[in-house]
Amino acid sequence: MTKQSLQFEVHPSSGVPIYRQIMDQVLAMISSGRLVEGDLLPSVRQMAEDLQINMMTVSKAWARLEAEGVLERVRGRGMRVVPQDCDGSVAQRKDTLKPLVDPMVTRGQQLGLTNQQIMDVVKSVLRERKV
Repeated sequence: MTKQSLQFEVHPSSGVPIYRQIMDQVLAMISSGRLVEGDLLPSVRQMAEDLQINMMTVSKAWARLEAEGVLERVRGRGMRVVPQDCDGSVAQRKDTLKPLVDPMVTRGQQLGLTNQQIMDVVKSVLRERKV
């Protein structure tokens, strides 16, 4: 069954290709347990509509995740999460997040923000999401 609560976001101006942003979000959801073995992902058409992006971009993300053994194609139903080798410890999930945080910290420093001001921005985003 497709999980309706999954929320994907893309940021075209981030410098990270959109297909890669989608891939990273799927991998993060699997690591966190929000996506588990057997879960179906939105169809290419639905995902493209929801994110207002080209269907080929979603197709590329799904194809790469399939090639990496993360997803499998289920005829007539879409893409399904396959069994993963490990759930990923908190430390492993934090390590996955570091490469995404580094550019943000660098940008904050370039803008002349202090470490506390950068942390305030992160906390503000977390409060807005109310996760």
